[in-house]
Amino acid sequence: MTDGSAPGDVDIEIDIDLDRAPDDRPTPSSGPIPWLVATGVTVLAAVLGLTLALRTGSAPACAAGRALAAPPTGTATHTGKATFYDSNGAGGNCSNPAAPANRLYVALGPTEYAAGAACGGFLDVTGPKGTIRVLIMDQCPECEPGHLDLSREAFARIADPVQGLVPVTYRAVVNPPLPGPLTFRIKEGASQFWFAVRVGNHGNPLRTVEVRQRDDGPWQSAARQDYNYWLIASGAGAGPFTIRVSDVYGNRATVAGIRMAPGQVQTSTVRMYGRGAAPANRRPSASARPSSNRPAGTPTPARRPAEVAKASAPATAVANPPATRPAGAVARWCAS
Repeated sequence: MTDGSAPGDVDIEIDIDLDRAPDDRPTPSSGPIPWLVATGVTVLAAVLGLTLALRTGSAPACAAGRALAAPPTGTATHTGKATFYDSNGAGGNCSNPAAPANRLYVALGPTEYAAGAACGGFLDVTGPKGTIRVLIMDQCPECEPGHLDLSREAFARIADPVQGLVPVTYRAVVNPPLPGPLTFRIKEGASQFWFAVRVGNHGNPLRTVEVRQRDDGPWQSAARQDYNYWLIASGAGAGPFTIRVSDVYGNRATVAGIRMAPGQVQTSTVRMYGRGAAPANRRPSASARPSSNRPAGTPTPARRPAEVAKASAPATAVANPPATRPAGAVARWCAS
């Protein structure tokens, strides 16, 4: 006990020499010190064990991740709130060439935007004044689940803009009327060694995009990027390409004749579903083999401003059976 210490206080000093080998350390003295050290080790082990248990949960990674982030799908009605903003004509985080001509669009928070999985889908939103259908076009980084950031024009259809924030209900639109046949835009910087494509006019959120060289090569699966392009980092060849797309409800379409024309929008004659969809005949092989050639430097895509579409020759439809949407409009997110 030192000067100024209260009666009964005991100062304990633990001297651990980290530079001395374990065999050369002095033998611990008897008393409370070994008990304190042992207790501390036990507590530390318990904390580490709990941490490891939390980090190695039994839920599959796919199920856990998708449960946390997924776009609105199916026929369920959701309750939330709406605000509004103006994209100033830009096409948003989904890399649309521009905002839709009717100016009816919405930005979703990160959970429902789901790293681009929601892009191209539609929502029916109901507010105090009525219901409006909007295109999912953008991400609202600060919006929590259920918070819709509508275009100024869409908000004015369902509420008085003076209110600024209103309660709403909303649901996904399953198989909405399509604005036209499928479109494809090869990204700037693409080559036979690095491939990225944006698909347009698909109506429902997409689930997969597959690409093959011409119409007889092996299928390669493209990876969705959060800015709504589908990427094959090792490239898909010099083209022309056949591209097969599937949505979350099982609709599928295949289009041939897509050229390596970076920056141009190529319009096909095939619709994702309904009138103009590819006729049922045969289902192409789904084998996949990545290209062996890689570029010296792979471009690093970033969020892009509005892109101007350029007209091009129509692509050619390939016979392929569009799948039937499951009963109840149940979307699938995890690969089987």
